[in-house]
Amino acid sequence: MERTTPRMDTKNMTVRITTALVFGVFFFSLLWFGDRPWAPWTYLAVMALAILMGVREMTLMARVRGFNPSLAAGTLVGWGILAHFFLATGGQDPLPLWLVFTVGALVIHFGALFFDPKLEEALPSQAITWLGALYLGFGLGFQQKLFMLQDTLPRTGSRLILALFIITWFGDSAAYFVGTFFGRHKLAPRVSPKKSWEGALGNLGGNLLGAFLMQATVCPKWTWVDVVALGLLLGLAGQLGDLVESTWKRSAGVKDSNAGGVSIPGHGGVLDRVDSLVFAAPVLFAYVHFVHGFN
Repeated sequence: MERTTPRMDTKNMTVRITTALVFGVFFFSLLWFGDRPWAPWTYLAVMALAILMGVREMTLMARVRGFNPSLAAGTLVGWGILAHFFLATGGQDPLPLWLVFTVGALVIHFGALFFDPKLEEALPSQAITWLGALYLGFGLGFQQKLFMLQDTLPRTGSRLILALFIITWFGDSAAYFVGTFFGRHKLAPRVSPKKSWEGALGNLGGNLLGAFLMQATVCPKWTWVDVVALGLLLGLAGQLGDLVESTWKRSAGVKDSNAGGVSIPGHGGVLDRVDSLVFAAPVLFAYVHFVHGFN
């Protein structure tokens, strides 16, 4: 049987690239000024906005299935986790996580008693509220933590965030092209029929290429062991994050995480863009903490 030659949606690809360039210019400009006093606050504002939009998309997906998680409560708890990472520096912890979780429990559970009109769905609704807050609060909170790290090199945190983005994005791009032209064996057909094992291997190849590029340019202290380890670890974590978010979309029966709401041109929703980063950021922090001693 003759196999149809894969065709790429060039119009959508043009929109994706244009949007990516706009975001790239913004983030790279911010990272370049990472040592300025206002930079951590600016990055905090960006992460807070991403948490709000991400929790909103979690809420929209859940409402497709008839559940009623709280956008306000989920966002507030996510912001509390983000604030913990922002404030916990130099051995100080003025907003410990136990306090965030205690107040968060009061907001989520007691708030539902007064403001949730669908209490018959209280269990899944409140569970999804917690999921959105923890998923985005920790995933983006670790990005904030990475951004604020300091070492002998100037803009150490900015360099690590840039490495996180480049390694992850190189993998995503490689997976798309390799999967489109060479994908034969389905990776997880129940979750995402277009993903293939060939694309997954291409993803890891792109991750390794991104890690080598970062070592040669902005992270000169990395050894070859660091390059290979971070390329593989971030690649595996990023692909797991992508599959997890795809599972949620599949369960809600939606194509994009925005579920009909505001989308990023050519990219779907915010969760579609940060799903890999949310899983990869804690892995990168764990590596530089346990291997290189960053706190």
